[in-house]
Amino acid sequence: MNLKKMALAACAASAVYAAPDPNFHIYLAFGQSNMEGQGNIESQDKTVDSRFQVLWTTNETNCGKKLGQWSDAVPPLASCSSKLGPADYFGRTMVEKTDSQIRVGIVDVAVAGCSIQLFESPLSQSYMNQQASWFKQRVEAYGGKPYERLIEMAKKAQEDGVIKGIIFHQGETDAGDNQWPSKVKAVYDRIISDLGLGNDIPFLAGEVLRSGMSSGANNNIAKLPQQSKNFYVISSEGFNQALSDGQNVHFTSQEYRDFGKRYAEKMIEVLGDKIKPVASAVESSSSEAVVESSSSEAVVESSSSSRHHGWPSYSSSYIGTIDPTAIDVPHSQSRLVGKAVVNAGRVTVPVALECRNVNAKVFSMQGTMVLDFSDSFAGGSLGFDASRLPSGNYMLSVQVGSERSVQKVQIK
Repeated sequence: MNLKKMALAACAASAVYAAPDPNFHIYLAFGQSNMEGQGNIESQDKTVDSRFQVLWTTNETNCGKKLGQWSDAVPPLASCSSKLGPADYFGRTMVEKTDSQIRVGIVDVAVAGCSIQLFESPLSQSYMNQQASWFKQRVEAYGGKPYERLIEMAKKAQEDGVIKGIIFHQGETDAGDNQWPSKVKAVYDRIISDLGLGNDIPFLAGEVLRSGMSSGANNNIAKLPQQSKNFYVISSEGFNQALSDGQNVHFTSQEYRDFGKRYAEKMIEVLGDKIKPVASAVESSSSEAVVESSSSEAVVESSSSSRHHGWPSYSSSYIGTIDPTAIDVPHSQSRLVGKAVVNAGRVTVPVALECRNVNAKVFSMQGTMVLDFSDSFAGGSLGFDASRLPSGNYMLSVQVGSERSVQKVQIK
């Protein structure tokens, strides 16, 4: 089939693929048993606003849950065997206290009794060899690599929305480890790098029960804000009932509800205007979204596929090079959309345009559309003046018919 026929076929398909919704706010949740959820799920917990969604991180057909599938966030959220946890009412409160245009998604990976070592990469085999069979089985539900599963599902979530923050509850098992705060920071840094996130992602860590057998972990948790300006501690003050399970480390259902609200209230405070809805209209004329820049040099990385993958995830270490291992889609040229090039300060994307079914936009790394150049077609290409954007990293999305290409652009 020649190029013209392929272009016409793609146009005829008329599939519509959307870029990630900047008003779908994603939060990662990870930790041990308290984040997994140990509270009884009661009638009041079984109805949830559909604006609050969970991306399932395990494949558990016995309870109708499919890996990588979004669903209403009715508990449990971490696994079919987990119960009510802080993530439940964190998400519900975020939905309740933000604009009605905002949707909230949770990606939850948690394993009871785990050390922070479980979220190191690669996972230590010597650590796993010391664990009980039930623990190994729980880890296996995450493909044997909980950290990698968290990143895998977070990348999938980035196809649909924008990651805004991280909530965390772990430390009981590591109460005697003085190096725990720096180990947590190392995990956080790896998440930020592996997902190509900015340097302002909030990380909220909850205290353990103050009267419980692991209360000493709060000494470590209190030191977390020393590790990063993005680290905050969520108080467990007043939570003294403890779940009657003989362990004296788990909260009651009501305490989980209240704890989740505390997480949400802090997240809202920290994010401020970043949780306000983004207008869906073309923003290229907005003085806030598009500002003048005296620089016009751009470095472009490219990735494309004939199906919708959302944005590929990049680490900042790949800027300026093309490395197929840095992205989660095939590193190949689209049949209809070529690799962007820079010449005389202009970003140009070659396209085979045999119809007018074209969608070309530039997004900030936070998911805000900053430029629509869909109507710029001339001489077999689309393009825009790089000086229209301030210096920084952007995602360039070009769709012709049913085929879509996503490319990363660095404006210097």
